[in-house]
Amino acid sequence: MMEFLKQPWPWYIAGPVIGLTVPFLLILGNKHFGISSSLRHVCAACLPANIKFFQYDWKKESWNLFFVAGIAIGGFITAAWLSDPGPVTVAPQLASELSTYGVTDYQSLIPADLFNWPELLTLRGFLLMVVGGFLVGFGTRYAGGCTSGHAIMGLSNLQLPSLIATISFMAGGFIMANLFLPHILSL
Repeated sequence: MMEFLKQPWPWYIAGPVIGLTVPFLLILGNKHFGISSSLRHVCAACLPANIKFFQYDWKKESWNLFFVAGIAIGGFITAAWLSDPGPVTVAPQLASELSTYGVTDYQSLIPADLFNWPELLTLRGFLLMVVGGFLVGFGTRYAGGCTSGHAIMGLSNLQLPSLIATISFMAGGFIMANLFLPHILSL
């Protein structure tokens, strides 16, 4: 059983499990799946400032904080006891392309060649980690939610704004991966 849990699950198992989260949350009490809103709830609970954006009854959404805590605890348990100790499997064509940018370490899910403290002090690292993180956070707030919230919850509720957001997320990802990322990686 442990070996089954340690290997990556195929899409036809993981996808339906994630997808079934939506009806489960709706049946549980008309709850909406989404992670990015939890940061707003934390700020509303911890910052008693007179910022209008944080002045709402965050306690009604406190279940979301437990949901996010469960994700964090599950991630810790998985990393500590259920992860595969071998290197991450990368397609040979992708490994060949990444090696031209100096990315050769596949010992973890995050390439250590790109994401480490010394790399943060380079232009490439600053663009990937700081600017990229800011753009993801800004885009999430501007779109009114993250990719998981829109693509999983919003589309299942047939919300047009979620369809537009998901199409925009995908288009932005394709443009970034194919047009901008090769130039950033070659810095």
